Amino acid sequence: MTTFQELGLSSKILFAIEKLGFEEATPIQAQTIPLAKQGHDVIGQAQTGTGKTAAFGIPLLEKIDVDNNHVQGLVIAPTRELAIQVGEELHKIGLNKGVKILPIYGGQDINRQMRSLKKFPHIIVGTPGRIQDHINRRTIRLNNVNTVVLDEADEMLNMGFIEDIEAILKEVPENKQTLLFSATMPDPIRRIAETFMTNPQIVKVQAKEVTMPNIEQHFIEVQEKKKFDVLTRLLDIQTPELAIIFGRTKRRVDELSEALNLRGYAAEGIHGDLSQAKREQVLRKFKAGSIDVLVATDVAARGLDISGVTHVYNFDIPQDPESYVHRIGRTGRAGKSGIAMLFITPREFNQLKNIERTTKRRMERMTAPTLDEAIESQQRIIAEKLTSTMESDNLAFYKRIAEELLEEHDSVSVVAAALKMLTKEPNETPIRLTDEPPMVKRDRGGRGGSGGGYRRGENKRSGGDNRRGGGDRRGDGRRGDRDGNRGGNFRNKRSEGSASGSRDNNRGGQRRHQDSSK
Repeated sequence: MTTFQELGLSSKILFAIEKLGFEEATPIQAQTIPLAKQGHDVIGQAQTGTGKTAAFGIPLLEKIDVDNNHVQGLVIAPTRELAIQVGEELHKIGLNKGVKILPIYGGQDINRQMRSLKKFPHIIVGTPGRIQDHINRRTIRLNNVNTVVLDEADEMLNMGFIEDIEAILKEVPENKQTLLFSATMPDPIRRIAETFMTNPQIVKVQAKEVTMPNIEQHFIEVQEKKKFDVLTRLLDIQTPELAIIFGRTKRRVDELSEALNLRGYAAEGIHGDLSQAKREQVLRKFKAGSIDVLVATDVAARGLDISGVTHVYNFDIPQDPESYVHRIGRTGRAGKSGIAMLFITPREFNQLKNIERTTKRRMERMTAPTLDEAIESQQRIIAEKLTSTMESDNLAFYKRIAEELLEEHDSVSVVAAALKMLTKEPNETPIRLTDEPPMVKRDRGGRGGSGGGYRRGENKRSGGDNRRGGGDRRGDGRRGDRDGNRGGNFRNKRSEGSASGSRDNNRGGQRRHQDSSK
């Protein structure tokens, strides 16, 4: 392994890294940092969780001249959450050097951002739509940028950001350094590299290095209408400290979070239709432990820095294997173990096999738990609590009443009554969720030109909550960075949901994916 001391970093950056507790560089960092420090353009192919933010962030920060009050670095990210996370990480690493970082994204007051831009940030981390807004308003000038980073480029392609990225890159000097990071390399991303990069060096982290050995992965075959009961039984049996449940659509998230609360679980949901303030409020409650279950669309799988998640439940199978990796990457972090559960319908076995091929790991089949098993599990939890209470040896005040009970009743009946009274028996309040068609692989077509691709059920263009036109672009990155201040009705190029609803864009013979809003 390579240590950060071996990478020739400045003392201020090295001090910050050591203060953060990092000693050894990850493979993507060990290979990328020296190349970037030498001035090469770099293409890094790596999944989330490999340390790619520091891989591009460290050489970017090393290059900043803090006495120069111009924007010198630009990081483009697909979602507001990722932009915030990257901004925070760069701030921590560059704080000792005095580098000023400014995240800009949709959903945040643009006038506030304009005031912050007047304070001369050295690096801007932003989502494509909001960066474009500022360029058009002439509140951002990129003519002094010497380094551009494209983070999760394939996700920006899927969201329909390619034209925005190309427009932004035309605003920066031609002699800039470009660092491009992507989990996959579909043809449109390759063309971006060919057009805007100079002899890029390729750094590739093999999938076997990111299979997350600390995560125990299981799948359960279950009919759509029985998913919710199976989920609640698992929650009762596994008693997660913090859990994230992933649904495919906004409607699904809303219905799931409401249904969980009806059955007595402390749950809240986040998706792109919530205001930024509301989403931040929900995440604060989840991190603080005042809610135990977070229900989310895939927007929460990328960019959210949530520690302590013990279980991830994939209530709906994700649209592609990469999204699955991002989802389960919310648990098993910092050397801790985690559990990931995947629900599949009988028609979704092909997608399960695709995930296993991508992660190079077989999932263990789990039998759906029964109601009796859920009740027995709750009883065992109470029995353990009773045993622990007895071992505390602080029962003198209660023994007299206990002795009176035992004079009138046998000991087994007394203990059974205590178990019955304390056991949280599964709530069977009737729940009706809107059915989601299974994710079915198409025979032809591609995801961003990369081959493969999915459509939902038999619908060529999925319906659901398809909101066409009207309103602003959602700031969660689902083509969502413009807050509507520029007037007009922006079209949603992608909201959360499936990868169906794509339509052909004949410009350059490319198919650009535009998801129907779910």
